[in-house]
Amino acid sequence: MATLTESSGKTSEQQTALRRDMGRISLLFAGVGSIIGSGWLFGALNAAKIAGPASIFSWAIAAVMILLIGLCFAELGTMFPVSGGVVRFPHLSFGSFASYTMGWITWIAAATVAPIEVEGALQYATKWAHFTDFHKANGAYTLTTLGYAVAVVAMAFFVLLNYYGIRWFARVNNVLVWWKLLAIALVIVAFFVTAFHAHNLGAAEYGGFAPGGAKGIFTAISTAGITFSFLGFRQGVELAGETDNPRRNVPFAVIGSVLLTGLIYVLLEIAFLGAVPKSDLQHSHGWLNLAFANDFGPLAAISSAIGLGWLAYILYVDAVISPADTGLIYTTVTARISYAMARNRNAPAGLAKTTPKGAPLVSLAVTFVLGLIVFLPFPSWQELVGFITSATVLSFGSGPLVLAVMRRQIPERERPYRIPGGDIIPFLGLYSANLIVYWAGWNTNYKLFLTICIGFVVLAVLQVLDKGHAPKMDWKAGASWVLPWLIGLAVISWLGDYDGGLGWIGLGWGFVANLALTALVYLLALRVQLPRERVLENIEEAREESRMEDAELGATH
Repeated sequence: MATLTESSGKTSEQQTALRRDMGRISLLFAGVGSIIGSGWLFGALNAAKIAGPASIFSWAIAAVMILLIGLCFAELGTMFPVSGGVVRFPHLSFGSFASYTMGWITWIAAATVAPIEVEGALQYATKWAHFTDFHKANGAYTLTTLGYAVAVVAMAFFVLLNYYGIRWFARVNNVLVWWKLLAIALVIVAFFVTAFHAHNLGAAEYGGFAPGGAKGIFTAISTAGITFSFLGFRQGVELAGETDNPRRNVPFAVIGSVLLTGLIYVLLEIAFLGAVPKSDLQHSHGWLNLAFANDFGPLAAISSAIGLGWLAYILYVDAVISPADTGLIYTTVTARISYAMARNRNAPAGLAKTTPKGAPLVSLAVTFVLGLIVFLPFPSWQELVGFITSATVLSFGSGPLVLAVMRRQIPERERPYRIPGGDIIPFLGLYSANLIVYWAGWNTNYKLFLTICIGFVVLAVLQVLDKGHAPKMDWKAGASWVLPWLIGLAVISWLGDYDGGLGWIGLGWGFVANLALTALVYLLALRVQLPRERVLENIEEAREESRMEDAELGATH
């Protein structure tokens, strides 16, 4: 499908729009299905090893922080129900440089989720075949040759299913989400009823309630797979252009998915903490060094240890289904992000081509190839979690800024859903994003910032190759806040005391430093925003595109 300014003379295949086949529950389940992926299978153990029983607070705090960000996107998603919204929203208010930067970060982050979900499934499946090997040096399970071969087949399956369009995806996903909800509910109830030991939650011999202290609580949010688990809320925004009633369905999906899964995850963590056998805690000398037999599949291993063999087998099956469903969702979303970047002319135009079934085929193919490449340097679930978390949350940070700016650029614009409190929630949303990135630590974040630098090199190459046709970069409106933001985060992370930092900024000062950076970036973004006239032009293009899709598909809102 061509951009509006190039729509004439294109083939029917290029003009085929994305299908609007997702209803209210389908959109909610896209978020829930993405949130309940491999994270719930590993997050409870990983969080307990970092924060102990205080990991309960880690899940709750993460849910609140993600909800603050999600509320901003809920308002934007109903104003502009277009696919790939996380990429397109910055384009409306700040132009091409901002949208390219956020698009690159978002695309890299989303493209690595499907591989990590496949790795999570194969780690649990090691019980049945030699899919992974354990490495004592880093405590990670990495793919074997057999595991890699199966991973390639799984990635190909995701692409094949997406090729047949969003309607088939929605049908399959709805069934899988019901299965995942049933499985996680069974675990929670069974653990509480069968082997819940309240003594585990505060016993001094195990390190007490918070053996990792406050730092452990915050570190777990970024590195244990907690925030990673919640990142699926984005699907309600990314797929907004493919739902039949965006103004009703988008807020319902974004807010509903975070609240529902937040409650589920807190209950799961409590159930897990109470179900860990006394012998394993004693042998491990407490929570921070917790290890037990078959902990490549921690929930299934605990189920077996407390005599619930039937539940263990259900979990081993679910360990394939849950990550596979999330991998399927992210294959869908990653392709639509590159589709959106192409529509913004920040990527090759071929990525915006769709099939008669409404699937962005070229984007799907690129997603598949990148997924295979990711398996090579990141062959384990643990190695990818922190990177994906930082990258995705960083890309989400633009949403609160876009919302704050748009309320000043186009205050008269209809907002079917409006969050209260003026600048409070957008500011806290950006602050939350900065903190989550900071807590991931320097050893994770330097890889992220190197990846962003590679993205800028790619941008320079695209500008040279497409000279004369590339969009105006809008340096002042974009670079004036994007670059200080990225540089500031990098410096604070490097100076911080989280995982590899110099330790010059302690726990409390980390909050202060990130607060100051948030205020600076927020004020800069408000000051350098695009002129109202440019914003209205960008919005009209987006609205015309939506109108064309509705006319072609006969969709109603």
